[in-house]
Amino acid sequence: MRCLHAAWLASLPEALRNDLIAELSPKQAQALLQDWAFWARPEQLPPEGRWRVWLLLAGRGFGKTRTGAELISARIKSGAARRVALVGATAADARNVMVEGESGLLNIADPAHRPRWEPSKRRLTWPNGAIATTYSAEEPERLRGPQHDFAWCDELAAWRYPDETWAMLMFGLRLGQDPRVVVTTTPRPTRLVRALLADPSVAVTRGTTYDNRANLPPAFIQQIIRRYEGTRLGRQELEAELLDDVPGALWTREMIERGRAGRDAHPDLARIVVAVDPAATSGENSDETGIVVVGLDGSGHGWVLADLSGRYMPADWARRAIAAYREHRADRVVAEVNQGGEMVEATLRMIDPDVPFTAVRASRGKITRAEPAAALYEQGRVHHLGAFPQLEDQMCAFVADPGSRYGAGFDRNKAGTSPDRVDALVWALSALLIEPIKGQGIYDLYRRGHRT
Repeated sequence: MRCLHAAWLASLPEALRNDLIAELSPKQAQALLQDWAFWARPEQLPPEGRWRVWLLLAGRGFGKTRTGAELISARIKSGAARRVALVGATAADARNVMVEGESGLLNIADPAHRPRWEPSKRRLTWPNGAIATTYSAEEPERLRGPQHDFAWCDELAAWRYPDETWAMLMFGLRLGQDPRVVVTTTPRPTRLVRALLADPSVAVTRGTTYDNRANLPPAFIQQIIRRYEGTRLGRQELEAELLDDVPGALWTREMIERGRAGRDAHPDLARIVVAVDPAATSGENSDETGIVVVGLDGSGHGWVLADLSGRYMPADWARRAIAAYREHRADRVVAEVNQGGEMVEATLRMIDPDVPFTAVRASRGKITRAEPAAALYEQGRVHHLGAFPQLEDQMCAFVADPGSRYGAGFDRNKAGTSPDRVDALVWALSALLIEPIKGQGIYDLYRRGHRT
């Protein structure tokens, strides 16, 4: 009944809601505002009964972070949790979202029970002595050794090394009489997410962005929901659907998983390239600049090492590309110049005048360029060193069958963005595995050098 009251209050205009709360005594108002069990929607409260893993699959803006933070705070305050692991996709995510974020542990804390945050130690300490430590899914080994009685895993579907990180966490979840873990994530059809869904002992709660619409800013409704509603990306990110492969796509999840390597893989690479597919413009609504790092081993297999793509100003993508070139000790930077011409090379050379550079120009359509690269995956000759969720989402939405109901090529309406990450991947694989690029069309080079 209390949750029904909360839903009713949340549906009221803000001014009226504040007036009603103002009629309460200061003590009553403070208690009400801090009573998560009152304000939470039913699906934000822990499942009843015994569970070891609670998987909360929900869309953007649902309130996943608030749910995780409130659950941790309540268990620590009650004494049910004393040693907690906070595992984010990256160290920055763990700190900026789970600890310091608007709905993070520091901001939702009861002032009388607020933890002390020590960033250098990655540690929160509560007045009752309970401790929570942040971890990154990019560094699974940090979870080897520490023991915990509770854990909060955020955005598990975006973890770089999901299997290794999850295994190390679960091995250490052995303190107390009832160790548990809550997972808050937007769904992606990763192997680990599917395994958790198939486990009958895992408690699963699903939710959508629309469940929390009353508390979302109007600008979010206007710009995000209306833009992506009904699209494939919207179905995943807003409606929290676990989407299967797109019919006719050049890549499938199974194809990528078959060649995935864990963090303990150390391929001996003969060549490494950083491939760049620059966006024509920069801005909030611009396409991304694809930046993908790929290596070639002695047996002729390709290894995807990094996906650094994003929306950048020209100087910013150039800095990131050069930084990747140096970090991975690459042999060359390969960049597509159809849109930028000589400006692409000039932008890179402003950062590093001596960087080895090859300009490539697309003379065929995206499908024709991508088909030879997809064939390498079918042959088991390309491996992903860890997971690259956004790149893999684009790959599995890249449709090649003109007769498919999804249409030919990469459909922005189905995937939600331009396939710039895939373009960069294709340029890199072409440079390393098809034939050294000499400014000609990939398909021409493929056909000339690989007639078998």
